[in-house]
Amino acid sequence: MSKVLVIGGGGREQALAWKLAQSTSVEKIFVAPGNGGSQGIIENIDIQPTEIEKLLKFAQDNEVDLTVVGQEAASEAGVVDLFKKHGLLIFGPTKAAVKLESSKIFSKDLMREMKIPTAEYKTFSDPEKAAKYAKTRSLPVVIKADGLAEGKGVVIAETPKQIDDAIQEIMVEKKFGQSGAQVVVEDFLKGQEVSTHALCDGHRFVLFPPSQDHKQIYNGDKGPNTGGMGVIAPVPWATSEYMKIVADKVVAPALDGLKKHDAEFIGCVYPGLMIDDNNVKVLEFNARFGDPEAEVYMRLFDGDLYETLRDCATGQLNPDMVKWRDGFAVSVVMASAGYPGKYEKGLPITGLDEAAQMPDVVVFHAGTKKEGNRILTSGGRVLNVTATGKTLDEALKKAYTAVDKIYFDGAQFRRDIGRRI
Repeated sequence: MSKVLVIGGGGREQALAWKLAQSTSVEKIFVAPGNGGSQGIIENIDIQPTEIEKLLKFAQDNEVDLTVVGQEAASEAGVVDLFKKHGLLIFGPTKAAVKLESSKIFSKDLMREMKIPTAEYKTFSDPEKAAKYAKTRSLPVVIKADGLAEGKGVVIAETPKQIDDAIQEIMVEKKFGQSGAQVVVEDFLKGQEVSTHALCDGHRFVLFPPSQDHKQIYNGDKGPNTGGMGVIAPVPWATSEYMKIVADKVVAPALDGLKKHDAEFIGCVYPGLMIDDNNVKVLEFNARFGDPEAEVYMRLFDGDLYETLRDCATGQLNPDMVKWRDGFAVSVVMASAGYPGKYEKGLPITGLDEAAQMPDVVVFHAGTKKEGNRILTSGGRVLNVTATGKTLDEALKKAYTAVDKIYFDGAQFRRDIGRRI
């Protein structure tokens, strides 16, 4: 029987831990730092994802058999390199490989080098030059912080003033710290946004079904970007022909390009895509499971996640062993009032037990903490209410019925998840 350490504290990590706990090979799961949803064989550990020396010591002291990186900041901090140096098995990209996500400039340059279809772009370290160039492009124009920004470092500027405001916030006021020292200014791509994931063992990869996230805070894709307000999988119109393009023209060349840069990729890579008719272009690459995408993928994954991730970490992935359940999965994010800006913490949450008792519903905690017998809010995205169904409409109906059973003061969520299609 094996022990697993999952690094991170959001809904993604809770979903991974939930699925790992179903493996007959796993006796204990530690989540660092975890959240208020941990129970059963899942135990929270008070270590932050970037405290990599503490994570190493914990894994050694507790004889952890496999570590799974959820939070991308841990990869950027070098946790995979450190664990491998000490002979510990870990699923996730090295510091060199995670640059596919942690540097938009590296990623865009790699796409250009490997002829991966993407938007036209230029990169800047000077705010004035960035603004001047952006105003020469057709509006809207996209401005991205170079480094990690928890999914919030992208602005779609529709006016010259919004260009100035975005560059002021990112590059001058350093809203995202050093992640905004440089920016990518790129042309806006039209179409339907879709993403998929691929498990990689350094040699082989296997694609997940397509999913569709809803980034903006308000119904109708209005308001500022968030880390994600809801997701569906699979996407009914994203055919196998599209996915073959993604495999052959996006994922395979990206992995080949990383190898050329001595950055062999082991872990989960997921490209955000824009599909317009028969054109598939890459918006960005991420070097980990998505959030909230992981929450729906874990509801559909049909197999032993521990064995699959272990096989990836040891370079022995068998793509034929990765199976998916029929039907659809959806997740609706319940967020704190004020998110993605300032929000209050410590608000009691009620109705969780009632929602969890519904057939085909699982509520994955994200920004929560346990205090005695109470569950309190502790983050921007608080809960991921997931449901499965034979049809997309059935899954959505179950999810929203569950959402309506849950209450915390000021809870906000979108009512139109899955309604773009």
